[in-house]
Amino acid sequence: MRLLTALIGGWSILMAQVPSSGGLPLYGYRIVNVYPHDAGAFTQGLQYLDGYFYEGTGLNGRSSIRKVTLETGKVLQQRTVPGEFFGEGITVWKNDLFELTWQSHVAFVYDRATFEPKKRFTYPGEGWGLTSDGTNLVMSDGTDELRVLDPVTFAEKRRIKVTAGGIALRNLNELEYMKGEILANIWMTDYVARVAPDSGRVTAYIDLRGLLTATERANTDVLNGIAYDAKQDRLFVTGKLWPKLFEIKLVKKGE
Repeated sequence: MRLLTALIGGWSILMAQVPSSGGLPLYGYRIVNVYPHDAGAFTQGLQYLDGYFYEGTGLNGRSSIRKVTLETGKVLQQRTVPGEFFGEGITVWKNDLFELTWQSHVAFVYDRATFEPKKRFTYPGEGWGLTSDGTNLVMSDGTDELRVLDPVTFAEKRRIKVTAGGIALRNLNELEYMKGEILANIWMTDYVARVAPDSGRVTAYIDLRGLLTATERANTDVLNGIAYDAKQDRLFVTGKLWPKLFEIKLVKKGE
């Protein structure tokens, strides 16, 4: 189960993914607003659209898709995922809401308005994060590759190999498309990579450490949840079991 706990050997792999000083551009943040977030939601996917959040949550027996208000964090609509599935990333494409599952090799497609199931697709490997560039779906699977998928057939069209300074960047998790870039949360860190879709090169990192207090963080899991409001140019982030959702502005460090 992809929780915060990890074996010591896993930490050596993790540390290789954390940006070192002096390489690529590094951005911090300024908090614009803080909103309530369901502390029981094991957030796996997040999208802001037409005034609401669409959120996918994980864990076997606790996975769901939700429609949530920004200001209050109230869940307006929810569909529980069958207990044998561990829900993962979600995205909305036209009138459909797509949801990945972790190790079941199944993607569910729901009616965006009613949350009624419409169809399902299968895929090899694990499902982690999901977003859309408006034409295609983009999926992460925990490796250093992003899959570009046809939203009608779910067929794989190509792969984007993600590199940072020429080194493969693994553990790509929750995804969001913003201003022509893919934002990719690096699992088990508080960093987000800004990825150029054409080349797969990381153009910069975003350092999101310190959003929660030490006391708050002790009762939560990892950062995971990125949503962009294109109409009002707002960026939102949260995490698994986080009690808060943050609207932030990116600030380049060193300026």
